[in-house]
Amino acid sequence: MKFANLIGYSDVNPFEVVAVVSENCVEVRAMDAVAVHKPEDLEFQPCGFLGHHANQRAQKWDIQPNPEARVVRIRKSAAKRKAGQWFDKHGNRYAPAAAPRKFYDFNF
Repeated sequence: MKFANLIGYSDVNPFEVVAVVSENCVEVRAMDAVAVHKPEDLEFQPCGFLGHHANQRAQKWDIQPNPEARVVRIRKSAAKRKAGQWFDKHGNRYAPAAAPRKFYDFNF
């Protein structure tokens, strides 16, 4: 695993693995993500309370390492219902990945 994406309900934020402590513990650091998609690519449609982005899957992000970001330890859970999933000490869930991923849910 080179990356671990932070899963926050429907949002996803990229983290890079900076050190492997053990097979069940790694240190990760947040990465910077800058939007390179245009607002019109997301096809905003006024409706309801504010509106809806019909094509939010068209998001494109420039993701770069941030050496200034804080390092966080994440551990693989052994709990029955969460076995194999990765969490930090605050209970935030991370998904191991071969590539960093950023997704912002504009419709939430």
